[in-house]
Amino acid sequence: MVFSSIPFLYYFLPVVLGGYFLVPQRLRNGWLLGCSLVFYGWGEPRLLGLMVFTILLFYGCGLAMNRAQSKRGKKLWLTLCVVISLGLLGVFKYADFFIESFNALTGLSVPLLRLALPVGISFYTFQCLSYTIDLYRGNAQVQKNIVNFGAYVAMFPQLIAGPIVRYVDVERQLRQRQHSWEEARLGLRRFLVGLGKKVILADNFALLCKLYRESGEKTVVFSWMYAIAFTLNIYFDFSGYSDMAIGLGRILGFRFPENFRYPYMSKSVTEFWRRWHMTLGGWFRDYVYIPMGGNRVSRGRWIGNILTVWMLTGLWHGAAWNFVLWGLLFAALLLAEKAVPALGRLPGALRHGYVMLAVVLSFVLFNAGSLSQAAGDFQCLFGLGGLPLFGKETGYYLASYAPLFALGILGSTPLPCRLGERLEKTRLGGLLEAGLMTGLLLVCTGYLVDGSFSPFLYFRF
Repeated sequence: MVFSSIPFLYYFLPVVLGGYFLVPQRLRNGWLLGCSLVFYGWGEPRLLGLMVFTILLFYGCGLAMNRAQSKRGKKLWLTLCVVISLGLLGVFKYADFFIESFNALTGLSVPLLRLALPVGISFYTFQCLSYTIDLYRGNAQVQKNIVNFGAYVAMFPQLIAGPIVRYVDVERQLRQRQHSWEEARLGLRRFLVGLGKKVILADNFALLCKLYRESGEKTVVFSWMYAIAFTLNIYFDFSGYSDMAIGLGRILGFRFPENFRYPYMSKSVTEFWRRWHMTLGGWFRDYVYIPMGGNRVSRGRWIGNILTVWMLTGLWHGAAWNFVLWGLLFAALLLAEKAVPALGRLPGALRHGYVMLAVVLSFVLFNAGSLSQAAGDFQCLFGLGGLPLFGKETGYYLASYAPLFALGILGSTPLPCRLGERLEKTRLGGLLEAGLMTGLLLVCTGYLVDGSFSPFLYFRF
């Protein structure tokens, strides 16, 4: 089940929220856990056992670590939990990648496992690891109520595609949380804005990318349209999901961390990664980079730390070499910014331009189905091999999608939010907001009823 679907919006969500606010407060986590398991098992019931096993594994290891009398005992349970959880992630997500790489290197034909990738496994595995690691470090209290712990792990708003919510972020809210009409209003508004990002913007940019792949006319301009369209598609798809998750969490009384802060306004690659998928960057910083020594080591080791973290970041996004190279590309750009301080003294427009060029090109690599397809895409972007600059089909799509590009570029800036804040302060702000949100829901519903092209990019992670 996905947020941007009629069954979720008009059947599942009303039942969940209605039951949630009707049951006594002490039973709400149980209701939330049950609904979350239904949500997860809706499309993949045979993988529901993996989710239950994950909950039991981390809950049991947490209790065992709490009972352990020595640091060594706690570390033993932590190691066991990390090995099993990462082992499962490795088998389901990376086994075929490593087998294919091994076959290519050796010329052998080891058969692939061809296991179905459990939706959201990268997200909920990292959330669970944050619990056990923080428990080991003494930064979190053990959760002895399995229903509360299960609700944390399986919580449907952010289960599939984040943000990555650490246990310490919601530890207190799992025990007791406040609800109000104002919080529900703000949460609903956030959810509907995210839904609009997904259905109106992301899905239409995804359709243009699909049309480009299927087109028989490849031109330089069309290739750049595709590259920019995917850059906007992935932003509105992922940030839209995060907005919906944060909004739903707020309705339910949870405050999830922000995941995006206008990353396309950045003037350095370092700044971009402080604004893009912030919970993932923070996770790798606190649980991988800093424990490796961070920047408090020799220069050579520090470079190794950067390369390792970004290679892992690339692999986290997908089991393919283009993702590894994508991560290493950002590692190289970050190292270049540290090595050449003069880059930070360039005019703001130049710095912003260089960052956006790097981001657009990086996402071309990110979205390629293979390294050979990535090479072909870059050839098209730079007109190699005698590729024409423009064409009849290119002109048609450019004219058709120009308003969407303008809306997407504007929507990736803080301007719409600032305008909304000004309208909210006006005399008729409440009525205007209600009208706009109702209209947004109706438009999105129209798209969904029409059966529009609506993939969720981050389901593959």
